[in-house]
Amino acid sequence: MKQSPSIKKRRASIATSLLLAGASFFTVLPPASAANAILNASYDVTRELFKEINPAFVAEWKKKTGESVTINQSHGGSSKQARSVIDGLEASVVTMNQANDIDILAEKGLVPNDWAKQFPNNSAPFYSTMVFLTRKGNPKHIATWEDLGKSGIKVIIPNPKTSGNGRYSYLAAWGSVIKNGGNEAQARQLVERVFKNVPVLDAGGRGATTTFTQRDIGDVLVTFENEVQLVKQEFGDNYDVVYPKTSILAESPVAVVDKVVDKLGTRKIASAYLQFLYSEQGQDLIAKHYLRPRSEVAAKKYASSFKPVSLFTVEEVFGGWKQAQKKHFDDGAEFDKIYQSKK
Repeated sequence: MKQSPSIKKRRASIATSLLLAGASFFTVLPPASAANAILNASYDVTRELFKEINPAFVAEWKKKTGESVTINQSHGGSSKQARSVIDGLEASVVTMNQANDIDILAEKGLVPNDWAKQFPNNSAPFYSTMVFLTRKGNPKHIATWEDLGKSGIKVIIPNPKTSGNGRYSYLAAWGSVIKNGGNEAQARQLVERVFKNVPVLDAGGRGATTTFTQRDIGDVLVTFENEVQLVKQEFGDNYDVVYPKTSILAESPVAVVDKVVDKLGTRKIASAYLQFLYSEQGQDLIAKHYLRPRSEVAAKKYASSFKPVSLFTVEEVFGGWKQAQKKHFDDGAEFDKIYQSKK
């Protein structure tokens, strides 16, 4: 079947993103004055989304104000991006994949403590969940989180210490046991078995996708729903998408970085940019890229893109991100103990 130019362009874009996945990636647009240029520090697998969001916002801003604006991008593992902002990356806005990475910025005085109240839906304009991508035909018959811990299965998951993707995958596996009536000890045992099956820990979600699709390592990739759909679009005949019966709600929170916008004079543009994500145009683009929108209009329009799945929250199973971070991902916490036991 002959492909349209737009599909070819998207496939080329995804392939390029895969090749550039090893490090944080910047998209730099034509020069603008400092007050008319902002940087969005985002997580790994939103590259394709913001390639459409940014020019749409630029056009809308020009239409409303008559001003030209430049949106630059930085991508990497969510937690790694948060650390970069703490270390001096001058991002006017952050668009992360977990609240914990913005809470860390609040602790450093970079965003307000009540950042989650600055925008609707706890400042999360869209959400996703964790699903499985297997080789064509699903030869290892992987269907559940429990299956990921079986002997002989190679699982690709990015590092939970640097990646929100990896953190959600870890918590989804742990929570699946609790939601099915298991206890903490049983949940830990499953997660330990799963990570014994992980041959390599990439820093971010896109790096893990590269390992699975380009390096041909692993039987299953655990990643965000939007990422598996993008891979499926590009390499559809080679992979199958598997939805576990239960998974985790993965909200993508956003915030204006006060310290940066006050220094650069970009608060007005930064705030409008994040508000644009909630507009019907922004929500339509979000759903188009297989991220679950808040808008009922967009959700209805793209309903066929989102398979129903039972979702639990971090608050419901782990008591919130701060508790989950302390128990599972701080230095010397559960993940470190589990991964060290693998050696």
